[in-house]
Amino acid sequence: MQNNMNDRMKKSTLGDLGVGSILDKIVLRKKEEVADAKALVSVKELEQSIYFKRTPYSFKDFLLAKDRTGIIAEFKRRSPSKGLINGLADVGEVTKAYNNSGASALSVLTDADFFGGKAEDLLAARAANNIPILRKDFVIDEYQILEAKAWGADIILLIASILTPQQISDMGKFAQNVGLNVLLEVHNLEELEKSISPNLDAIGVNNRNLADFTVDIQTSFDLVNKIPNEFMKISESAISNPQTIRELKLAGFNGFLIGENFMKTDNPGRAIKDFVGQM
Repeated sequence: MQNNMNDRMKKSTLGDLGVGSILDKIVLRKKEEVADAKALVSVKELEQSIYFKRTPYSFKDFLLAKDRTGIIAEFKRRSPSKGLINGLADVGEVTKAYNNSGASALSVLTDADFFGGKAEDLLAARAANNIPILRKDFVIDEYQILEAKAWGADIILLIASILTPQQISDMGKFAQNVGLNVLLEVHNLEELEKSISPNLDAIGVNNRNLADFTVDIQTSFDLVNKIPNEFMKISESAISNPQTIRELKLAGFNGFLIGENFMKTDNPGRAIKDFVGQM
């Protein structure tokens, strides 16, 4: 009986941890990573990289291009909530297939510990493609923005749930000053209202509930008209059907971030081609 009680307590504790605790862990680990990176590679060295001098692509131009789909196709090996998604896919091959199928941009995970990403993935995607690339990571320091520029990214992600409004404004301005596009990610109206800043190019609504990992596309429909029209509007997560994109477009969204739906298949490149064919 005592064992059963202990088991129930363990399950309860694990259930109570939720994504908030995972985010806390990620941010703590990220602080260590950034400190280590700064010790290994100086800002001057980042500024001397081959990609640092290139002019980033305009996120808006590609989102609105007639020959593009609005899809931001993601390369993601694993996640804290799903575990391993695809451990075999080649980043250059997959992102090139995404591009050839009309993706407006690519999203490449660079977080190692929780998502299995690395800087080399972004570098490989950049070498293989001529469309905007989002460095998908947990940005908490301006140094990471310089890394993104040095690795060939065009867009950085600022996550409202881990940053203060002042940090969002300051880092957004810093990123734009080095030529990068800035995507702010929000999960609810409160985050949106307190985080809006002129130093942004796009605002993304993540349809994943931070309390229990569930996804609900209704979050995007609830928030779309709350996002000022001067920003590109992006819907993220819970998109697995071309009909959903048609509905999101009608509601006013310009971009649609899709990762797991393609990456969970044996052939992500073919998966996006089939998906776009149904659009």
